[in-house]
Amino acid sequence: MIVRNLAGIRASECNIKSENNTWESARMLLKKDGVGFSFHITTLYAGAEIQLQYLNHFESVFVMSGLGSIQNLANGETHVLEPGVMYALDKHDDHILRIEKEITCACTFNPPVSGREVHDENGSYPADVD
Repeated sequence: MIVRNLAGIRASECNIKSENNTWESARMLLKKDGVGFSFHITTLYAGAEIQLQYLNHFESVFVMSGLGSIQNLANGETHVLEPGVMYALDKHDDHILRIEKEITCACTFNPPVSGREVHDENGSYPADVD
């Protein structure tokens, strides 16, 4: 059994902040935990506009608080992000997040991330980082 406390993770090396100050992610479960996915509590800061496309991972996100939108760049559709909304990037979707009011969300990645990944020029993580 794995039991972790969010405050403890936020005070550790498992709390990752973006270089451009648009998000922060508490990595609660990582590849090294061996459960087949990673689990993060992520904060997206108000005013942020972030383009991402996870070419090597599937991600699901559940919005717990805040307000923003996600735009699917393949078809232009935009969806409101508010508490209770879940989205899954099931087609490695190229997307833009626009954050109006700071969002806190729970995210899963498959395959799991190691915690040391850095977004590349496409907003993607590499396939495998140990």
